[in-house]
Amino acid sequence: MSRYLLTLCIVFQCILISNQATAQQNKFQLSGTLIDSVSGKPGEFFTIALSKDSTVIKSAVSNEHGKFSFSGIVEGNYKVIIGALGYKSKTILVKLSRDTDLNKILVVSSGNELGEVAVAASRPLIKQEPDRIVYDIQADAESKVLSVMDMMRKVPLLSVDADDNVKLKGTGNYRILINGKPSGILTRDPKEYLKSMPAAGVQKIEVITTPPSKYESEGLSGIINIITSRKMDNGYNGNLNARYQSPGGPSGNLNFTIKQGNFGANFYAGTGVWQVDGVKITDARNSRGVAIPSSLNSLGFQQTDNKWAWGGGELSYEIDSLNLITVEINPYAGYNQQNLNQHFDLRDGSVLSSYDLDGKTRYEWGGTDYTFNYQKGFKDKKEHLLTFSYKFFDSSEPQTNDVMFNNRLNFTGVNYRQDNVSSSKEQTAQIDYVNPWKKLTLEAGVKAILRRGDSDFQYLGFNSAQNSYIIDPAQSNVYGNDQNIFGVYNTYTLKLKDWTFKAGARLEGTYVTGNFETTSTSVKTYYFNLIPSVSFNRTLKNSQSLSLGFTQRIQRPGIWNLNPFVDKSRPNFEYFGNPDLDATLSNNFELTYSNFKKGSLNLSLSYNFANNTQQEVSTYFPAENLTRVTSFNIGKTRLLGTNANFNYPLTAKWNLNVSANINYIWLEGMINGVLAQNSGLTGYSSFTTSYKFEKTWKTSVSFNYGAPDVMLQGQSNNYYYLGFSGSKDIIKDKLTVSAMVANPFQKNREYRSFTEGVNFTQERIRENPFRRVSCSLNWKFGKLKGSIKKSERSINNDDTKKSSN
Repeated sequence: MSRYLLTLCIVFQCILISNQATAQQNKFQLSGTLIDSVSGKPGEFFTIALSKDSTVIKSAVSNEHGKFSFSGIVEGNYKVIIGALGYKSKTILVKLSRDTDLNKILVVSSGNELGEVAVAASRPLIKQEPDRIVYDIQADAESKVLSVMDMMRKVPLLSVDADDNVKLKGTGNYRILINGKPSGILTRDPKEYLKSMPAAGVQKIEVITTPPSKYESEGLSGIINIITSRKMDNGYNGNLNARYQSPGGPSGNLNFTIKQGNFGANFYAGTGVWQVDGVKITDARNSRGVAIPSSLNSLGFQQTDNKWAWGGGELSYEIDSLNLITVEINPYAGYNQQNLNQHFDLRDGSVLSSYDLDGKTRYEWGGTDYTFNYQKGFKDKKEHLLTFSYKFFDSSEPQTNDVMFNNRLNFTGVNYRQDNVSSSKEQTAQIDYVNPWKKLTLEAGVKAILRRGDSDFQYLGFNSAQNSYIIDPAQSNVYGNDQNIFGVYNTYTLKLKDWTFKAGARLEGTYVTGNFETTSTSVKTYYFNLIPSVSFNRTLKNSQSLSLGFTQRIQRPGIWNLNPFVDKSRPNFEYFGNPDLDATLSNNFELTYSNFKKGSLNLSLSYNFANNTQQEVSTYFPAENLTRVTSFNIGKTRLLGTNANFNYPLTAKWNLNVSANINYIWLEGMINGVLAQNSGLTGYSSFTTSYKFEKTWKTSVSFNYGAPDVMLQGQSNNYYYLGFSGSKDIIKDKLTVSAMVANPFQKNREYRSFTEGVNFTQERIRENPFRRVSCSLNWKFGKLKGSIKKSERSINNDDTKKSSN
């Protein structure tokens, strides 16, 4: 192991030394501030283009203070072209030989200068970059009232199914990050958190489909990155959002920023409640092709009580203009309590048995993330950086199942309890180096991740003779898992006049050990992967571009997927992890066309294939009338997909957004020696239109449709979503009140999951709350001047499986 680490460090050091010797060319920054010539107010959300030799080489959008800037510009003569709806275009000639501030630039309305002029300019919702799509949440009027889950319905390539599972290009095989870093609150099941998280606290959502080599190689479909941090200025400012949703409950978040001299701090906190009652759940399972037919039918109602809270603080200290230290602490905690009352009828041949189930399941989570970054700059250019990072993550996730049976008929099962005390610890050390030259940018780094997961699970059956619960050693164990990953990456970006080339590779070694302490057995595996990533971008005339990318992605099983704890909270069904799971390698190709001349148009075609994919498998045992569910590396997957997104300003106040994603998927795998195959069309479509009235009123209408999900052993049903929202600025840019109603014509919606095997068919129907009403209040306070400097590179462990299911 030590030899391997030493080799990585030597390779990285050689890269740095060799590239330091390369010739460098100075680059400068060009900035300015737009001011309305009549009102004197900042010119926010103007489009500014930087042109050289009649070719636009960069573009930007002015912020809420009217400011814009371009960095990394070489010496020469340029044109700065400024434009916005309702304003006359303006061109400024600039001779750049040093950092230049154009100071205040007056912009003039194109309307009648003698009358009152009403101007409504909108900032772009969607931006296409060579390897990702960026959705600007704050540019969407509905962000003040909707949750992050609801906003994801609008983001290109993302969809939300009828059971509130987030899908990326129609699949759940992706990695989700917050501010480029993993969050403990999203370790297990993110959907409850995303449903309660107000979108008002989110800046943008990035969908990274061709992740460069600096990212961990996990996530077969890509990465979803939720950006909550904003650029922070001198002085202080804050944002407070309070929201209530029915059904559901209250939620809110607070963000506060302060800067004094070289010291800056950002504090944030949030809490939420999700409470629903009377969720109808139906199960139906039937055997087939067996000598004695059997069946199971059940009907029940579930109550869910979900509460959570998170907080954190980030401290930043600029030692001088070239040295920066940042420290971040993020605690979180919460629980999900589910109470289920369900009646079961089981028939085995001519024998009928039945019982009533009273089940209580409680999931808890809590932990803290600690991150430290030291960033060193260099005098030759601003983007030349060396960063050292360390992250420690400590969490616990206890689960308790309490199952009791009543009104028994020919049923002898015992009442039981299950306790699973699980915890995990993770340490990460990382070095990142970035060095840009005239046309070429180098990125390189080394990284080590040391993970430890523990699970102490017990099964306690009720002994009527002793009137107490007794541990069953055969169904109890202590399991420990170590997963250590060592990696090195190198990426080069070459920018020419109309072309951008990005290529790199990541070498990773993974060592996994699982130990069963009670039975004194162990599982060991290790593997190496060289993961390439290549992308090309061609800038065309009239704000058009064409991108082509290829990358390999790896899916490692998470510690929870490896945990052999058998969850029996649902009688006649058992769910457990598989310690023998291996990593899966996927090959991904994507071609994208973009047009931003007026509004935006994005068209993409993608294809990916993978062998040995991790598939969830249901196996039915007729003698026990039992279905066992776990995962195996048995799948071969192919997916051909196309995505289209069209965003267009019909007028200065009226905007239209249309998205569609269509995938055809092929799945196959061997289950107990029998080949299982499935294929089909899946995807989604969405339509959103918004209108900004006079006197600060805004309204929006959204419609989504999703096709069924295709799985190896079955599929789900289709679904739709309809939403109306409106907002009003009580105090302009300070206090906003918003309201929303979703699906007003239907109270509940069925989510059907159909599964079949060689000897059974089963269907589960869950009627989730569909009609929702919410209102929110958003208050911005404080005033800022300047900015808090933040580390350009930090740790983002995106290397383990995260599915929305």
